[in-house]
Amino acid sequence: MNPRMTLHMANGSDVVLELLPEAAPNTVASLIYVASHGWMDNHAIQRIVPGHWVDLSYTAYGKKGAQYLIPNEFDLHPEIAPLESRPGCVCMGGYGRAGLASSEIFFPLRDCPEHRGVYPVIGRVIEGMDEIRRLERVPTRRVDFPIPEVEVNEPVEPQVIEKVELELFGETYPEPVRMAVQDLPPTWK
Repeated sequence: MNPRMTLHMANGSDVVLELLPEAAPNTVASLIYVASHGWMDNHAIQRIVPGHWVDLSYTAYGKKGAQYLIPNEFDLHPEIAPLESRPGCVCMGGYGRAGLASSEIFFPLRDCPEHRGVYPVIGRVIEGMDEIRRLERVPTRRVDFPIPEVEVNEPVEPQVIEKVELELFGETYPEPVRMAVQDLPPTWK
């Protein structure tokens, strides 16, 4: 059985994800690693781009332990065919050639063929897509962001993930393969 992750929101809603280790083994292991340390708990969602995606974080949840990059999944595992990024999927964000984020997942709000092979699909929403759509509609304000071509809007009223719960069904997952990085993304500094 595939691992599950539940995002318990402060408003009482839950978003339940089925993670897909067969589609992105290292990336899923990285998300499990970060969540198992509690680094995603009590975190306010940082980026909403209506019609495009909801990003949980662009600061690695503000936790030093989560501030690492991992190799692109398809460089590590060229035998794996990338899945299509579309509503209902969970994808891992990244920083271009620098690498994928350790755990900065996002939820596409539209079909995103441009993500294929770049931002791996690592799971799917099995419960709570109505909460993702609600987040798309919350009032936001523009954020001055250190990467000029990236649109960032944060919720006016914080939308907080109180706790992340993992169900691994008795399986163990290794620590992720990390990249040796000289410069962290500017959003982590």
